[in-house]
Amino acid sequence: MDFTLPPEIEDYRARIRTFVDTHIIPLEADRANYDEHENIRPDVLETVRAKVKDAGLWALQMPKERGGQGLNVAGITPCYEEMNRSIFGPVCFNCAAPDDGNMTVLNKVATDAQKERWLQPIIDGKVRSSFVMTEPAPGSGSDPSAMMTTAEKKGDNWIVNGRKWFITGAGEAQHFILIARTSDDTRKGLSAFLFDADQPGWEILRRIPIMGPEEHGGHCELSFDGLEIPDSNRLMEVGDGLKLTQIRLGTARLTHCMRWTGMAKRALEETFDYVRERKAFGDTLADHEGVQWLLGEAAMQIEIGRLLTMRAAVKLDAGDFARKEVSMAKVMVSETLHKAIDTAIQLRGARGYSKDTPLEWMYRYARQARLVDGSSETHKMVLSRHLLSEGIDFWSWD
Repeated sequence: MDFTLPPEIEDYRARIRTFVDTHIIPLEADRANYDEHENIRPDVLETVRAKVKDAGLWALQMPKERGGQGLNVAGITPCYEEMNRSIFGPVCFNCAAPDDGNMTVLNKVATDAQKERWLQPIIDGKVRSSFVMTEPAPGSGSDPSAMMTTAEKKGDNWIVNGRKWFITGAGEAQHFILIARTSDDTRKGLSAFLFDADQPGWEILRRIPIMGPEEHGGHCELSFDGLEIPDSNRLMEVGDGLKLTQIRLGTARLTHCMRWTGMAKRALEETFDYVRERKAFGDTLADHEGVQWLLGEAAMQIEIGRLLTMRAAVKLDAGDFARKEVSMAKVMVSETLHKAIDTAIQLRGARGYSKDTPLEWMYRYARQARLVDGSSETHKMVLSRHLLSEGIDFWSWD
């Protein structure tokens, strides 16, 4: 168990840290660099993305022949962590959700023709994308088997009807991956399709207001009323929708953990100079035992989370779905993210609660981490099933 990063990965990690410190974190201090939804303004983003490409740090997760850097899951883990030391970071490197997960699954399962039409423009940064699965109750949420949106085969086309909501990035996406019901089969009843924003038969009903800052394109409610999708734009086989979802979400959940670890570290960074310099009751804050406990606990939880994340990454690279490992990382890191930011705000006091630091932005953003890509309770249920099935072998050293 050698935890030393390979020289190539360490080089990427170090260069990304330097790039984030030099070109991205300074942008956070000027409110003119934010858009109306509190993310990096699109024209500023394009300027930074050009610098990322020039630095050879673009799309780490994609094959070199398609313009990426060709890193595996374990390779991107420390790099994504460095990217999200800035609240603007991941999108600048074309490694932000939902594009990141969509590129990964398309690269794995799409045909060559589909990759050229649907994947390559996302890799190049020419279009944004979205993954369309979640539905209003009583439709599918954490349980895809409850899906109510249907796709009915008519000739060489599929006709889609239904509603989806909290679809991340839909407001700016051009390419969409849609999961819809194609039969009543309990395991093979869902299928996956590709459609373009310019096709008729669907609409965005609203961009749902949320508590936190938003990803580009927001979280939208969609309506489908006779959207026609050619069978050539079906992904995988009919009935493979759940399989595709599992392929996509395993890695996507883990990349969230990589990025959230970086944000948690940045939150603590926001306290370092302050606790060393601020004096209270005759000593600096850093000399107070209570402050030491807070920082030590948060630092320990971050380290546990990043080790769980790397463990899952290695298993994914070995061809395993790593369901229990991904679930453990997802629960641990999402809860640690909130704890780390809450600790940082507590230590910074009123200024941490203000917009003078990025901490209040992070705090609002972090609350969604325990909900997106499966709630903490859902992942704990997965872990319980594995435990009862595997018994003592749940803790094997495989």
